[in-house]
Order: sequence, then C-alpha cells, then structure tokens
Amino acid sequence: MSKQVTWQKLSDWVLLHSVSGVGANRFSQLIARFGSPSLALQQSASKLSDYLPPKSIEIIREIQQGSGKEYDQLQSLLVKTAQWLEHPNHHIISCIDEGYPSAFSHLTDPPPLLFAVGNPDLLEMPQLSIVGSRHPSKSGEENSYHFANTMAKGGFTITSGLADGIDAAAHKGALDAEGYTIAVVGTGLDLVYPAKNKALAERISQSGLLISEFPLGTKPQASNFPRRNRLISCLGLGVLVVEAALQSGSLITARLAAEQGREVFAIPGSIHNPLSKGCHQLIRQGAKLVDSVEHIWEELKHSLNTYSVVRGACQAVEAQEPEEQPVIQPLVLEDPNQQQVLDAIGDETTSMDMIMARTGLAANDVNNLVLELEMQGFIASVPGGVVRNPTQQF
Repeated sequence: MSKQVTWQKLSDWVLLHSVSGVGANRFSQLIARFGSPSLALQQSASKLSDYLPPKSIEIIREIQQGSGKEYDQLQSLLVKTAQWLEHPNHHIISCIDEGYPSAFSHLTDPPPLLFAVGNPDLLEMPQLSIVGSRHPSKSGEENSYHFANTMAKGGFTITSGLADGIDAAAHKGALDAEGYTIAVVGTGLDLVYPAKNKALAERISQSGLLISEFPLGTKPQASNFPRRNRLISCLGLGVLVVEAALQSGSLITARLAAEQGREVFAIPGSIHNPLSKGCHQLIRQGAKLVDSVEHIWEELKHSLNTYSVVRGACQAVEAQEPEEQPVIQPLVLEDPNQQQVLDAIGDETTSMDMIMARTGLAANDVNNLVLELEMQGFIASVPGGVVRNPTQQF
C-alpha cells in the first residue's frame, strides 16, 4: 500500500488523536460508539458530551466549521505529519492494523496510534525490557550494557526508553552486539529527548525501532513518561531493573510489568548505594534476583523458539545459549600500597575518607595511590569517590 493511500486512511485517525483531551481511553470509547474517527468527528456536541470534556468538543466544532485557532493548528500538524510519513523509514500504525503489537491488546488503555521510525516488524520479536536510573553508577551502566549485549547476541530484542544512563547503555549494548533494540519515547518522534542522545536515536532508527504514541511536536512532559513506561513493560517478556532509587519511574515500570504478567528481574547492589534500594525493594516484593545473564536466560529462552517476522522475511529465531563467562582471577599488584588501596575500593562508590579509614594511610598517600590506580585503568572516578573498573580482572 502506498504512503499516499495510507495517509488517506489515517488522516482522520491522526486528527482525532491530536485533539486536546482525547486520550487513549476516550479515543477507544469514541470508536466503539461511532465506528470510526471520521464518524466521531461528525457528531453533534450533544452526542459527544458523554465522552469528551467541553474543551475537546469545542475543538471538534472548529474542525466541523473549518475555521478557528485550534483548527488552524491541527491543519498545520496534519501537513507536517503527512510530510513526515513520506519518509520510507517512517510509519504510523493504528490499533486496527495488522502490524499493531499484539501485546498491547492486554492494556486497559492501548494507544490508538503508534508513530514509528525504523523496522516495525521488531514489535513482535521476543523482547527483554531494561530500565534504571538516569544517573547510574559506573558499574550499573556497565551491567546494563553487558546484560543487553549478551541477551541481544542470544536473539532477544532489547527494549528501553532512550533516557540517559541505564536506558542508553542498554540500547548501545544491543547495537554493539549487532542485535535489535526498540526505544519507546515520551515525545513526538520529530524530537529527541534528551538531545544528547540524538546520535544514539539515529543509530536505533537505522537498525532498530523508535516508537511513540504521541503526535509529532509533543514536547517532554512529566505526565508522558509513566505512559511510555507502560508500553516498555508490556512489550518485554520480562523487565530487568539494573539500578533504581526508591522513588523512580523504573519501579513504576516494574510494577506495571508484574500487573501485566511479565517477569520482573532486579540486580542487587551495595546496601550503601541509594540506587540499589529500589532493586532490593523489588526483590523483597518477589522480583527475581539476578547476578548473571544466565538467570534471565533460563527464565525466557523458551520464548525464542518461535517464528518472528524480521525485515520482511519470516525467520525462525532459535535459542542460543549466552557465551560462557570467563572465570575472573584476582589481580595481584606489584606495589603493596597500591594493592592495599585497591582492596579498600569496592564495586560501590568509595570515598577518600573510607579508603583512609580502611587502609590507615595518610590523605596525601591515598590521593597519590588513587591517581596511580586510575591512570592504570584499575579504578574510575565517579561523583562522591571512586569505584573498581569491572572491565579489569581483579
């Protein structure tokens, strides 16, 4: 079907979807009552009053009259959206289309429209969702990358939210494995938030998928991200929380996943790290504690023995066991003072005061030894202190 024919069928969907106050639930109610967006837009104010607030009805009245400030803005949006859709990599999927994700049928408020950039066939691939803090520790960021990289090599599509920190690391891990990744965003797809992830979004659009339920031009708003999170949790067969504070969107995603019947996994951490507290709470509530990729693999690998459509061809996705992890041998340094300081530094953030207390060394000696270890790549500076570099063998 040509993009022009597609747009003719979708324009009223986009128009109704873009009317302020018409959310997913109200859109579904209108379709159920009147049969289509086109017919809903033709109804009188009295018939719409049972479904929409007065402001939305006023906008629809402007649409019917073909004039008004809101009407002009919506017409501009329609022109912009039609032009956007002309790009061969851009797609709009309605809830009645064959390509609409089957997972969303279980939501109480499924999005009526999905805007997509990339390969929409990935929506039906077996997925693992990975979420966590926007400001993770160094080890948390590396854990996200490693779990995503290994699971992507095994055949899973990695789904996350394109945020800084854990999300970005998960997307990069999947891409570097030459696997697939889906970014569910909380803005219109003509914007990238945060802007620093623009290059990452471009990489995803070329070999993965970006999706949003929000019309073009939608700017980041706090209320958009819980809505985005319900899609992330729903798409994944399981959700892995890498690091999360007690009050975080990642815990919302995990709760939604549990309510949707998905597996919830959490990586434990130091009791002194506030970003571990959210994971520990999830574990107390029944999430599966994982400290290796194999723990997730054993729970989800059966789902890979299915047929999925990839890039227009139907392929069998066969489970491939993750590569066996090498046994890490303790590292012994030649300089005993360096070794003493290294032994005092944990995987959690370790302050200079803690190192001095654990070693009994003077501040100046500790500062010099820490600098030497950092220059050799054994540790890394993070806010509040230093951490071991997990890429080194200790």
